[in-house]
Amino acid sequence: MSAVRRKTTHSLRKQYERKEKIVWTTCYDATFARLVEMAEIDVILVGDSLGNVVQGHATTLPVTVEDIVYHTRAVARGCQRPHIVADLPFMSYQANEDDGLRAAGAMLKEGRAQSVKIEGGEYFAPMVHRMTQAGIAVCGHLGFTPQSVHKFGGYRIQGKTEDAADQMVKDAVALTEAGIHMLVLEMVPADLAKRITDTVDIATIGIGAGTDVDGQVLVLQDILGLNNDFKPKFVKHFASMESTVVDALKSYKKEVQEISFPSEDFSF
Repeated sequence: MSAVRRKTTHSLRKQYERKEKIVWTTCYDATFARLVEMAEIDVILVGDSLGNVVQGHATTLPVTVEDIVYHTRAVARGCQRPHIVADLPFMSYQANEDDGLRAAGAMLKEGRAQSVKIEGGEYFAPMVHRMTQAGIAVCGHLGFTPQSVHKFGGYRIQGKTEDAADQMVKDAVALTEAGIHMLVLEMVPADLAKRITDTVDIATIGIGAGTDVDGQVLVLQDILGLNNDFKPKFVKHFASMESTVVDALKSYKKEVQEISFPSEDFSF
């Protein structure tokens, strides 16, 4: 039997050239990584969204390099096939290129990721170039970038004006020329996402960016419907696991209280 081969930047590029949609989801632990792999998802993003859905923060800003490395390493142990992208968290690369290079290196060396993702436009192109020259595969992220939530004044659609749209296209071109191999577009108008997709020659991955992109990404907990109170416009719950989990826990509690669990079948 042939060994399972992990998705690479090369194989994802071939998928893009075949015009096959590239499917991403976030993941933060080995158990879910195993299930994501069973579903044949192409790319796992160990996102700084773990600050929201795992750590319980209101934003992604408190997440550290050590947090991402820890969760990336757990994901890598849980799967063999998906390409793993690790987020570079807030202030791990914004201060200077040396910090960014060290943080990116830690994601690959300690976290066992295959790529890193950074937020921001042409201002960060020199850093992207330096990372790629050092042998680090980089994904870009434009549109609504959660690390800039306070600058944007909340969770707001980006690129709505002509000037803002033109700048985002310039950002996409600059990052592509610097060497990114994929580009996430978050919360941007669908026509702008299409314009960017038609302009660059790399895969664009949408989240709230319409269908004229080369793939999609959603947070795993949103896909599974683990929080029915959280449903922004671009999120679809493909399951309703909140009630399933709560019902299972209630059944467990009931059987323990009634002394019907553990029965003989579950006792030594």
